[in-house]
Order: sequence, then structure tokens, then C-alpha cells
Amino acid sequence: MNLRWSSLILACGLAMAGGMARHGVAQPLTNTKYGQPDLFRQLEEWLPTPNEYRTASGAPGRGYWQQRADYVIDVELDDEKQRLIGRETITYFNHSPDELRYVWLQLDQNHFHPQSTAHRSANAPSFSERQPIQLMEVLLYAEHFPGGFQIERVADGAGKLLPHTIVDTMMRIDLPEPLQPGSSIKLDVHWSFNIVDADLIKARSGYEYFKEDKNYIYEMAQWFPRLVAYTDNNGWQHKQFLGAGEFTLELGNYVVRITVPADHVVLATGTLQNPAEVLSDAQRQRLDDARKADRPVFIVTPEEAKANEQQRATGKKTWIFAADNVRDFAFASSRKFIWDAQGRRVGDREVLAMSLYPNEGEPLWSKYSTAAIIHTLNVYGRYTFDYPYPVAISVNGPVGGMEYPMICFNGPRPQKDGTYSAYTKYGLISVVIHEVGHNFFPMIVNSDERQWTWMDEGINTFLQYLAEQEWEDDYPSRRGEPADIVGYMTSSNQVPVMTNSESVLNLGPNAYAKPATALNILRETVMGRELFDFAFKEYARRWKFKRPQPADFFRTMEDASGIDLDWFWRGWFYSTEHVDVGISGVDLHLIDNGDPDLQATREREEKARQRPTLSEERNEPLTKLVETYPALKDFYNSYDTLEVTDEDRQSFKKFVESLDEDEKKLIESKTNFYVIRFRNDGGLVTPIVIEISYRDGSKELLTIPAEIWRRNSREVSKLLMTEREIESIELDPRKQMADADASDNHFPPRIESSRFRLFKQERTEKNPMQRSVERADAERKKREGKTDETAQPAGKPETNGAAANGAAANGAAADGAGMPQAPPEIAPQAAETPTPRGGGEAEEGDKKEPRPPMPMPVDESVPTPAEPRPAGTPSAGSK
Repeated sequence: MNLRWSSLILACGLAMAGGMARHGVAQPLTNTKYGQPDLFRQLEEWLPTPNEYRTASGAPGRGYWQQRADYVIDVELDDEKQRLIGRETITYFNHSPDELRYVWLQLDQNHFHPQSTAHRSANAPSFSERQPIQLMEVLLYAEHFPGGFQIERVADGAGKLLPHTIVDTMMRIDLPEPLQPGSSIKLDVHWSFNIVDADLIKARSGYEYFKEDKNYIYEMAQWFPRLVAYTDNNGWQHKQFLGAGEFTLELGNYVVRITVPADHVVLATGTLQNPAEVLSDAQRQRLDDARKADRPVFIVTPEEAKANEQQRATGKKTWIFAADNVRDFAFASSRKFIWDAQGRRVGDREVLAMSLYPNEGEPLWSKYSTAAIIHTLNVYGRYTFDYPYPVAISVNGPVGGMEYPMICFNGPRPQKDGTYSAYTKYGLISVVIHEVGHNFFPMIVNSDERQWTWMDEGINTFLQYLAEQEWEDDYPSRRGEPADIVGYMTSSNQVPVMTNSESVLNLGPNAYAKPATALNILRETVMGRELFDFAFKEYARRWKFKRPQPADFFRTMEDASGIDLDWFWRGWFYSTEHVDVGISGVDLHLIDNGDPDLQATREREEKARQRPTLSEERNEPLTKLVETYPALKDFYNSYDTLEVTDEDRQSFKKFVESLDEDEKKLIESKTNFYVIRFRNDGGLVTPIVIEISYRDGSKELLTIPAEIWRRNSREVSKLLMTEREIESIELDPRKQMADADASDNHFPPRIESSRFRLFKQERTEKNPMQRSVERADAERKKREGKTDETAQPAGKPETNGAAANGAAANGAAADGAGMPQAPPEIAPQAAETPTPRGGGEAEEGDKKEPRPPMPMPVDESVPTPAEPRPAGTPSAGSK
């Protein structure tokens, strides 16, 4: 079997086995008679069977249910030891039809314990002769950091201790009696843990230390034991937290009391309940003014934050926050924070957009962070629903980019002198859009991140692209445009999008860029904006504050649009094929009306246009035998095969007289019948978009639906009937198909041009003999007491010494101290300038500033390249 097609079947089979086999559906048999798979085969045999919880339309069923967990938490931040100490009361509501004999809690901080599954199963880094010091620091820190929860008490609401078992990042609590459907239970849990240094371990939360003023910024997430989600399709979703697969959580109401040093500023999920106790009169007034302001207002000014850095309060304050109908809770705390805010009307409510950042974030953060929050709420709301929460917060600290209900952590900062590159500017704007956008997916449309990363990251990246394009013309988006995904789509190191989060290869391209690009293509090329926007908004409406699965998204998009998209989901989400369509050829067919005189004229003209062959040209002057002996000629030497007879004309006349008027018009038609042949080399079926240029100067854009491939997914042809004469055809002229190879996208074929630069080869690295001569020369100068002004250049030995071996005296360069040089034409290519000994990266000025497009949000657990930045500042990459 052709390898390309067998790989598609394998990819689909793996995806089904990993995600759909639990529904008891067997893999469809391969058609051995036709030699290619049916890429339009319906997905119903793969998708879970509809039931009373989830309907065939993709909507929640009449029996849909989900659990609920409410929290009351008291937590204290130890700023001296970088620890959190807390206690929580959880009220857990069993809305399922099942009896529960135990419940599970997530202990995500156990991920940082040296004996965690994540740490013990991590692959070794690549070692070479030279290793950066930072890598060693990270490895040793992770190996010895005393991370993980210390669980001090687990009891029920009456104070009775409950048996519990910790399994890596999960804890099972055995209940004294089964929790019946429709009932609830209270759980009391006391705990503490050491906060991770987020500058050493790339985490989703942690602290950042500033050596200059000896202060910390704390961004706290996954900081308390949280109820594991219990769902209709998975039961307990207690897959261990290994780092890539994020979180699956229950919605609930929170009251959280956070005790910190008295000079700290704190913002968190929810609204502040006791401003009079923690804010000054001036700060409260500024906060009220900000609600009606048309630009951000400082609640804590840069000058106040700077002064606050120099002080150390001895007392404590407790900040109280409340949040309703959220699935998680995060907070940030520091005495370094500047705080700005601006109110914005969103639907029928006022939303307060706010940003926290240190002076190290200026002037970038006060200019862009809060503005990007408001822009995100506006754009996302048009495509989904109005933002339902009272606040939206962006915080600058050690975390490159992470999302939580109403609050997110974002990393980009300017240089120490306040300047910043375009890379950093757009990096900040994009990461704020991305992380604030996560409020919609998955904080409200509450998908299962532990299982399917793409359901929040891919969908959110798609909306991020739409928001970026509304920020300014030519915004340098890095994900969303079809042409930008081609490199990944044609690579070999990939798995289908429908792969469990912990098994995904190249998480950024796979779970962010590819699904975002797929949705953009679906919107622009397959469905059209109107149909797509309606169906997408319906999906968001149906699953707002509910928990969708991939099948619910696929089915809703088809149900609300009336378009069968199974071929699209199969290709883009279940396979690793790519788009590569080419024009195989074009044939022109014309109507011949049968007029013998016209036919003879055409054939004579065609014969006259034909160029003689080489042999015909060379044989033409030869004396022919029949010219020497004319008697050899007969009838056929003068017979004209194209001569039209009266019999031919009469026959044609009778034919015309037999036709009615419409038929006579038809045979006189000047219509050109063009048959355009297309070839599918990539395996992924797609609409075919072509631009036709006519000889009269006009152009026509034609979109052929993907269904043209339904009976043959390798080769198809399209008939085009037109009175105009085609001059050329271009496939995918506006780069909307993610076509991998444009070299076969033109008819007639174009000459592809490129440019190359010339360089002069030079030897830049000194050999050991040269370095020895330099050292000896330096020692000699030192002994003779010569000054720099009178000394000869280093590396050029004296011409009267034996060491020179006559080379310099003969005019030869002293390369190798008298050793012969390779001629210039065969000299080795110049080596790259090595990094100076002692380790570390090149100096900042030695690095070229990256091209303006910003860094892409990627998972926090996956290392990503970062722009050079001042010491102690976080990278611009984000989750």
C-alpha cells in the first residue's frame, strides 16, 4: 500500500484507539479493492454514542449533569520562608446519578516533589562538552527542592478525621458512608508547601526574587487541594499531572482570605470584599474613579510602588475575595506592584480591567496591558458571549503566561533602560490577549484540559488571531495564517491533534497552531464567515459553564451550519496528513460544427504553424528522385487530402437542416471547454481555490468544494466552460489552503526565482602554533620592556628568527609560524565565532533583535526560546 495513505489509516487508528476505543467501536476495515481510504467516511462510528447527557446535535441532553464544589479558604503567605500555609472547607455536591464511596482531590504541588512521577519519568537533557551554568542550577534545584503538599489534616464537616491515600498528584478520601445522588458533604483539609522558584523551574506559579531590592513577586496557582472532576464520560478524571496536560475542574463559589505582609498589594480571582481594611482612602477613591475612566488610572502609582519596595512592614493584612461560579482561584502578591485599572461596560455589566506590575515592567505595561484586556473582552464577546465576571486582571511576574478565572500571569518586560523591541511589545499584547481570552475557553466553556489540550488552547489561539488582527493593520500574528503552519504540517515529528495532552509531540504547533489554523480555514474557505460565526457562537452558548467533549464541538458546528464536516475533522484533527495540491494539466476542448470548409482551413493553418523537424530541415535541399524522374509521380503526388468536395458540403448542409433553432445555436457556440486536472500529493483533502486570468485582462476567483475529492482523493478534474480564452491559472493565490508546495500551483508553470549572496572565505580561527607564537612574542616584549607603540602586531613573528622559517621574509603570511598556507580557493570555510570560555550566552549586543512577530503562547512545561532579557526577568514565552 502507498505509504502516504497507510500512514493516514495508522494515524486515524491510533487516535481512535487512544480516544474513542473506550466507546467499544471497532476500527473500520480497510478497502483492499479500491486502494485508497474513504476520506469522507462518516465519523459517527468513531464518536461516542449520543445519550440523554449529550445529544447527537452536540447540545447538552435533558439529563445533563455536572458536580459542584464550593470553597472557603484561609491562607497565609510566609514572605521569609517562601511558604504557603492554609486550611480549606470544601462543600461537594453530588449531582450525578451515581453513589460515591470516595472522592479525589488534586495535589498539583506534588508535581515538584523529587519523587513525583513527572520528575522520575523526565527524559535526560542533551549533554555536550559545554553546558550552560543555568541548566545545572535547574537540574540540581529540581532534584533537591522539598516540594509538594504537606497534608496535615483531612476531616469531615463535623471534625471527624477521614482516611486518605496520596497517589502522586492525587489524594483519595474515603467517605464514612456513600455520598448519595443529590446530597453533599463538607471536607476540611489543612496543608502547607514550599513555593517553587519560578526563575529556576518553569512552573505555572511560583516566586521571583529581585536581588537589587530584596523583594519577591508571588504568582500563586494550583496552590490548594482541588476536587477532581467527576463526569458522565470519564468518571473521576484523575490522570496524574505530568506537566503538559493541564486541569479539569468543577465550578463553584469561593470565599478566600489571604494573609500577607501589611505592605503587600494583592489581587485575585473575584472581587475584594474588605477594601476599607486593606486600601488607603486615596486608593479607594482612585479605584472608584477608575470605574468611569476612559483610560487606565493608577491605584498604586509607580512612585508609591518604588517607595514601598524600600520598606518592610512588621504587621500583616488579610485580603478577602469572593468569586461565584468559577472553576479555580489564583492570586498575586508583592510590595513591588504598581496597580492600574479602567472600567468597561460589557453587555449589561461593568467590568473592571486591572493590571499589576513592578517598575521593571515600565513603560510597557502601563501602556498596553489594561488596554489589551479590554480589547480582548470586546472581541471575544462578539464571537461567543458577554464576559460574565466583574473583573479581569493581568499580572507581570515570573510566569511567562498562564490563565485562571478573572486573573492571568504574563511575563514580557522591557530592558532595564526602559527600551523594548517590537518582539517584546507584540509579545506582551499577544500574551495578554491569549491569557485573558482563556476566561472564555476553558474557564467558562469548561473543557477537559487534562485530556484534550486543543479544546482550549487551539480554540483560544484562533480567537487570539482574530483579536490581534483587530488591534492594528499588519499585526505580526504568528499563528492563524494557513501559510504559517506548512512547515509543521510537512514535518515527521508529529501526532494527530486528537491525542492525549501528555502524549502530544511539539505541543505548541500541535495543540495551538494547527487547530487555530484549521478553524481559520474552516471560517474563511470551507464554511464562510457568516455560517461559521453563527455555529461557533452556538457552541459557546450551549456549553457556557458546562463541560463539552470534542464530539460536542464537531456535532454542534455541523448541526448549526447544515454542512457535513466529517471529512474536515478527520483530516485536520485525526490525521497527520498535509495539504499539497497541484495542477497536473489543462486541456482545451472546442465545439466542431462540422463545416468541412472551416475544418480544412483550420487544419491547413495548423499544418503551416508546425515547425519542421531537424531532419526535415536538413533534408529539404536534397535532390529528390521524383524530381529527377517525373514519371514516378502519380495521382497521389498532387492529391490534396484537405480538399473539400461538393459531396462533403452537401452532407453538412443536410445535417444543419435537420437541427432545430436551439441546436443550430449550440453547434455555432464559441464556448471553450477547459478541463483542469488536479493532483493531491499531501493526502489531506481540501477545497480547491484557483484564480483564472483571461486574455482580455479579466480575472475570476473560483472555489471548488472539497467534496470534489469524495470518490477519488488522489486525482480529480474540473470542467470550466467560458467564452473567454484562459491565459493562466494559479492555485491558492491568496494563501488560504495551507498548500505545502507552490511550485506546481501555476499553469502554465512559472520559473521560480531566488537570490543568493556571495561571501569571501576567510580563516578566522588561529591554530595552536599561532597561539604559541603569540604567547612567546608577548613574553619577549615583556622581558624587553617594549611598549605597545613599538611592538609588532601579535601573531606575526619576527622575520630574522628561526621561528619565522623564512615565511615572513618571503612575503608569506605567518599563518602557522612558517607552515604553508592553503591557497585561497581551497581554504576552509570560516568557522563560527566561538562563545567565550566561561559559559553563558553571548552578550546582548551581539544578538540580533528577532523579527517583529511576537513569541507564541505555548505550554509552560515545554521549553521555548526566549528573547535576551535582563537578569532576573521572566521570558516572554507563555502557556
